Amino acid sequence: MDIQTVRWLASPEGHAHLHDLPEYTEAEAVTVTDRLRRDGLTAEQAAGLMTQKRLQGRARDKFGEFADGMLFTPDGLEQASRLEVAATHAGRYAAASLATVHDLGCGIGSDAMAMSALGVTVHGVDADPLTAAIADVNLRPWPDSRARTGVAEDFEAPLDPLRSRAGVWLDPARRTPGVADRSGRTRRVFRLDEISPSWDFVLSVARDVPATGAKLSPSLPHDIPPLGTEAQWTSWQGTVLECTVWWGPLVKEAGRSARVLRKGAPPVEVDQRTCEEDPGVAHSLDDTGTWLYEADRAVTRAGLIGTVTGAVSGIELETGLGYVTSDQALDLGHARRYEVLEAMPFTVKGLRAWLRERGITGLTVKKRGIRLDEDQLRKQLKIGRGAGSGESATIVLTRVGGDQVVLVVRPAALADG
Repeated sequence: MDIQTVRWLASPEGHAHLHDLPEYTEAEAVTVTDRLRRDGLTAEQAAGLMTQKRLQGRARDKFGEFADGMLFTPDGLEQASRLEVAATHAGRYAAASLATVHDLGCGIGSDAMAMSALGVTVHGVDADPLTAAIADVNLRPWPDSRARTGVAEDFEAPLDPLRSRAGVWLDPARRTPGVADRSGRTRRVFRLDEISPSWDFVLSVARDVPATGAKLSPSLPHDIPPLGTEAQWTSWQGTVLECTVWWGPLVKEAGRSARVLRKGAPPVEVDQRTCEEDPGVAHSLDDTGTWLYEADRAVTRAGLIGTVTGAVSGIELETGLGYVTSDQALDLGHARRYEVLEAMPFTVKGLRAWLRERGITGLTVKKRGIRLDEDQLRKQLKIGRGAGSGESATIVLTRVGGDQVVLVVRPAALADG
């Protein structure tokens, strides 16, 4: 797809065609494309429509109904902040009463859209002309916010960013330029020294503009964010999506924090203020309590397991794995609670015998700290992924005191009746 096609898609004619297309299916793609060509559209226009319809279908998971009014690229969609996370970013800038934000590396504009919706004017730039053009289309509902082609490194900080109420948002590229795969996406990078613009450039911007935020990999080491900043790990439905580093007036609480987002639930934030510094650790299965707490992975990545142990007067099963055991029953927004029904050393033979004795044919497997192939384990246990005709169980494979163990658990919602 080229910029001319993007402009056509954004025109009343292109928008009408896109709106009228049926939902994309692989089986009907050739038939629909042929019909579009017979209707007088060029090959580029027909291909652009089909690509956008396919990407809009994928984008609804991230953007809901807003996806139908947006344009995408495969890489742009994958890297874009989902609606709930973009709203989190935007909320920081709006709360700091910033008038303008320079979005350096704006991608398809999801964060810029969220900021604009809260009344912040956004000046976005992206090095890829096609991506910048798509972001500019996505920002149409907010005429003061625009996106253009440009490189982050050409950014010139305002002479007095505090007086002008200006901030900066950076989402460094974490994909390598070059050959894309079959879905149109390029290779992802994970090392901090491979991002573009560089980490040194991010630090230089933050020195010049106090209200700066940067979206980075969730694997960011704890010793990277400078003193006085806030590094926040964010998860959605239990998957850690990012670590964002905040400077200046965008900081809520300096240090490490975690934000847990789940569908249908209010956001939950924890930070080092409520974190127990030296949570105890279990030495053997004898230390296992009535309840098991599974900390959200954002909490574990942020090194804040002490917010769980402290809240429930518990101890970790094994340092760093995110499992806490306690005799207290307490509902936490940043950890899931399970009733412990059985705790035993883990061997395939022993677990198979235990399941057979109880007629269990359906199994949910959770694991942390143990490397094994779940499909292979199911074959060894002679239990498939279906529920079967017998009882179902949930097992947790992990470590206690360095030894592999298995806990049979029941979700708190069922345990509490």
